[in-house]
Amino acid sequence: ERDLCLTLNRVANPVGAAPQRPHRRSCGSCGAGREVDLRVLGVDPGTVVTGWGVVDCAGRSLARVDSGTIRLGRGELSARLARIHAVLVEVIAAHKPSVLSLERNFVAKNVQSAFRLGEARGVAMAAAAAAGVELHEYTPATIKKSIVGHGRADKAQIQHAVVQIFRLDEVPVSDEADALAAAACHGLRRGFDDRVDAALSGGDRAAGRQGRSVAPVRRRVTG
Repeated sequence: ERDLCLTLNRVANPVGAAPQRPHRRSCGSCGAGREVDLRVLGVDPGTVVTGWGVVDCAGRSLARVDSGTIRLGRGELSARLARIHAVLVEVIAAHKPSVLSLERNFVAKNVQSAFRLGEARGVAMAAAAAAGVELHEYTPATIKKSIVGHGRADKAQIQHAVVQIFRLDEVPVSDEADALAAAACHGLRRGFDDRVDAALSGGDRAAGRQGRSVAPVRRRVTG
């Protein structure tokens, strides 16, 4: 495990790059002794800093497995995107999540910023897709409501909620907290979404018995 941690840090911090906040592992709250039924990777994409967090779900219980940030600086964009991809590929290979939970893209006031965010999101999605990891997207308001209780929470409230949910000993930086929040959102909402899908499937079967055709519904984006 120590070798893996060092490998992740080397990928995230090539020679000459600013040192990254060390990857932290949680031993006491990693879900030991409990049957984990889903592992989720949450990513908060960005071309300057990208946050990531791996969360185990056991029913309604959530436990952080690992989390960190990829600090990218402001060098060549293509190199920064390559670093995001390389680190996330390492994280996925190490922890084998079943789901990638991402904040849904939004229209920013700064169009250039929106383009850059989209590029970082695309890299995260590509890394997950190559490993067969299922993608789920949630609007910012849905993520905030799921973990804080309302959709207008600020960064500090999200950080506080993440500390409470995962019983952390220290407050994670905002990018790491946002990634853990995205993962937690999926863990907390999945039962609700499964029930909705089941209800919709039941409606499809009922419509079929009555001779009516209903287009299938696929819920990927929530909020």
